[in-house]
Amino acid sequence: MFGYYLWLAGRSLRRNPILTALMIAAIGLGIGAAMTSLTVLRAMSGNPLAFKDELVYRPLIDNWSPGRPYDNDTGAPPALFTYKDATALWNAKEARRQAAMFPNVLPLEPANTEVKPFLGQVLFTHGDFFAMFDAPFEHGGGWDREMDERGARVVVLSKDLNDKLFGGENSVGRTLRAGGEDFTVTGVLRRWNPQPKFYEPSSGAFNDVEEMFMPFAIGIERELQSSNNNNCWSDPGNGYKAWLASECIWMAYWVELEGPADAARYRAFLDGYQAEQAKLGRSVRPQNNHLYTVSEFLEAERVVSRDSQTQLWLAFAFLVVCLINTVGLLLAKFLARASEIGLRRAVGASKRSIFAQFLSEAGVVGVAGAALGLLLTWLGLMGLRALYAEGASGTLARLDLGMVAITVGVAFLASLLAGVYPTWKACQVAPATQLKSN
Repeated sequence: MFGYYLWLAGRSLRRNPILTALMIAAIGLGIGAAMTSLTVLRAMSGNPLAFKDELVYRPLIDNWSPGRPYDNDTGAPPALFTYKDATALWNAKEARRQAAMFPNVLPLEPANTEVKPFLGQVLFTHGDFFAMFDAPFEHGGGWDREMDERGARVVVLSKDLNDKLFGGENSVGRTLRAGGEDFTVTGVLRRWNPQPKFYEPSSGAFNDVEEMFMPFAIGIERELQSSNNNNCWSDPGNGYKAWLASECIWMAYWVELEGPADAARYRAFLDGYQAEQAKLGRSVRPQNNHLYTVSEFLEAERVVSRDSQTQLWLAFAFLVVCLINTVGLLLAKFLARASEIGLRRAVGASKRSIFAQFLSEAGVVGVAGAALGLLLTWLGLMGLRALYAEGASGTLARLDLGMVAITVGVAFLASLLAGVYPTWKACQVAPATQLKSN
């Protein structure tokens, strides 16, 4: 019987192609706008390290000016560390794994003369970075603490950079010349581009990961600062040594602990550390230290802006308007067939069968609207990728199978909801009245 209803639906929709096109367009436009916004927001709201959310933490120490909080609105401490604090915590060895980090660039001199020298993005960090964040390796691995301590000239490459410099071969053990020095490749990552870039969202939450990873000590030896955020509440003085000894914040710091109980212990350690620093004459602020999980940190950093959330609500409001228009069009279409409904009822069709027939027609409109909505969503995401070619859209603006299923489901359900009232009204047609009038 369902197949018969679908045949009747197709015949009815072909009878008035303009009205059918308007209904499909209304649903398709609403679905396209809503699903484009939902796809982007869903990707922005993700946590690439959710499976280690109770193991990996971002410590925050309130080491800002004694006279005012870092964030006047919330009173939250800064998310970045001074060099003194980052190195002191790393040397304390109070966590299972720990890594400080800051980005910069180094000039690369490829061995292949066909590739011109260029600037490569580097993250100077500690060897625990890779295991702590489960960075996947295609070849080799990272480096150990002993290499960190002596500033060994080693490097881990991204897959893209390895493809560019070594043609995608296993380059472990080979030499890379960067910044006038030779570095030995210890590892090559698989394609790894977590979005958002949780380990340092302040440098661009949806930017690509760095092309190279080198020991933290090398960046300090080369007297580099962060290429992103460098904030000071007091004059740091002149020279790099003064910069390292200053109260300027410019590097991220992460730790991996054993779980929530160990996190409570580490939080107490942070409070004790700040109290000890106060005794040494450093900035004195009320203790306001934090130990965020990755998800808590992303929320605190407002990776998903209120504008993005507002945009989603507006898109779904537009979908509701489109559905209301579809309800009106279906109502006009179904009531225009009152004589047909009366005749069917007169020859024995029940209200239930009439309801099933017309709801099937609404469902066919929904499936067609879903197809159009998918096309418009894909075009919308393509437009975002073209508009923000250098930004996050290449990763965020992607329609995966899950979103395809959601889009089809929402469109089909929306069309059925839009068809319920017109179908119910159609079922109320009195057959006797229609037969008399005809």
